[in-house]
Amino acid sequence: MQNKDRRQRQRTTIRKVLLYIRNYWIFLILSLLLAVVTVVSTLYLPILTGQVIDQILGPGQVDFARIGGILLVMGIVIAVTALAQWLMNVCNNKITYGVVRDIRRDAFAKIEILPLKYIDGHSHGELVSRVVADVDQFADGLLMGFTQLFTGVLTIVGTLGFMLSVHVGITLVVVLITPVSLFVASFIAKRTYTMFRKQSEARGEQTALIDEMIGNQKVVQAFGQEEKVLRQFDEINERLTHFSLRATFFSSITNPSTRFVNGLVYTGVGVVGSLVAIGGGITVGQLSCFLSYANQYTKPFNEISGVVTELQNALACAARVLELIEEEPQTPEPADAAVLTGVSGNVTLDQVYFSYTADQKLIEDFNLKVEPGQRVAIVGPTGCGKTTLINLLMRFYDVNSGRIAVEGKDIRKVTRGSLRENYGMVLQETWLKNATIRENLLMGKPEATEEEMVAAARAAHAHSFIRRLPKGYDTVIGEEGGSLSAGQRQLLCIARVMLCLPPMLILDEATSSIDTRTEMKIQNAFAAMMQGRTSFIVAHRLSTIQSADVILYMQGGRVLEQGSHQQLLEKDGYYAKLYRSQFAV
Repeated sequence: MQNKDRRQRQRTTIRKVLLYIRNYWIFLILSLLLAVVTVVSTLYLPILTGQVIDQILGPGQVDFARIGGILLVMGIVIAVTALAQWLMNVCNNKITYGVVRDIRRDAFAKIEILPLKYIDGHSHGELVSRVVADVDQFADGLLMGFTQLFTGVLTIVGTLGFMLSVHVGITLVVVLITPVSLFVASFIAKRTYTMFRKQSEARGEQTALIDEMIGNQKVVQAFGQEEKVLRQFDEINERLTHFSLRATFFSSITNPSTRFVNGLVYTGVGVVGSLVAIGGGITVGQLSCFLSYANQYTKPFNEISGVVTELQNALACAARVLELIEEEPQTPEPADAAVLTGVSGNVTLDQVYFSYTADQKLIEDFNLKVEPGQRVAIVGPTGCGKTTLINLLMRFYDVNSGRIAVEGKDIRKVTRGSLRENYGMVLQETWLKNATIRENLLMGKPEATEEEMVAAARAAHAHSFIRRLPKGYDTVIGEEGGSLSAGQRQLLCIARVMLCLPPMLILDEATSSIDTRTEMKIQNAFAAMMQGRTSFIVAHRLSTIQSADVILYMQGGRVLEQGSHQQLLEKDGYYAKLYRSQFAV
């Protein structure tokens, strides 16, 4: 049953790969034609060599004129073979790396539209391994397949044809021994695919762990987890070693096994051919030609068996990346999705239900109406649904039931791009790309002028430290902000939103990495920025949201209290207890 499933998976993967190769059918046809030219010209050389030998009858009995003509033809044939082989390799490279480019493009494009549920549920390092390492392995196997598989098969067929034209009896000796080589190759191929797939999976797991540990090395060292991480790495490394050794073992026995069969073929041709030559059935030149063909006939079996092994690895890797490409994307936008325009900040949540998993309820019967320009603060214990509410507003996740509307339009019926253009979001976790500060600030408004960019940086209190950097706004910062402090990275994220100034804002603990003095300045800047704009503020420090128009106290996915700061204090409920716990009043 397992073998049947494995074969079915392989066939499915091959069909999918062929769909990519189909885009390069012109190069594929050219490669096949050039392979035919290469094989025919290569196989014609032994005939010419045999003819030369037959012109050497003995001492003083050499037909130099005839040999000279044959040598000229041999030179032309060799030149044609070399040119055809070079052009064939060019075509094969074009096909292979074109297919690899297309697969990587589709894989990355799929990552861009995958639901966050999938991204959150998979290791980032494992995804990177699929797109980078697995595709590289696939490219190696595919290139070897095109380079050696076509010519190998054509060489076998062509050699048999040429041998049959010389002597049928000796050719039968070769044909009768051939099934042994095919059996050996098939036996090994069946056992390599499983090992190569497990090797690829273990490699992805290892890449994920390395990526995770490098990105969080400070935390690992701070909590003394080095030994535990090393043990975890060793366990994965041992599994990878085990699978790699088994995959390498099966692939390494291919060559000596087929070489043994090749020896049988060569011996059979030599013995039978000699007896036929003694009986006058063939000339010495033809026997030499046959022995050369015996080598050329068996050589492709070595190459093809090696190619089959590599293709097993390539198919295993291709299957993993194709699984990613075929993952269910986020809910597609309807064909008649509207572009959200003229947004003033009117937001309505009507009987919203949402949970990440079916067995764990989170937000239930959530109702909220926000007027344009209102500041809505969301507070509550960890896990109450604050960040989840932000994910729903931005449509990173879709509600299970109910409705979220902006300006009266269900956000599921408008384009995601137009919805998100109307939100400015600053999260607790900063994100900056590996580029200049200028490029990072202009992400949301590429057409902004220099004066607008500097004004936004000044408003976010980022201009002073940017000016002190080696190249100012043209300073390249590394991944995740490079050597900038957490506070500086946060200021750049705030400046990025201040430059766009959309009609709605989301501030998820946006000043958590900033010192108290700078925070006071930022709060003043936020107050000016939020003026006339609908704002959703997720906060743990209640001092930052006392001036909010509406404060929502959430617990267990439900809004338990709603009102202004003063109203909730007078109510003396959950919010009042939380406030007193922070300020000891």
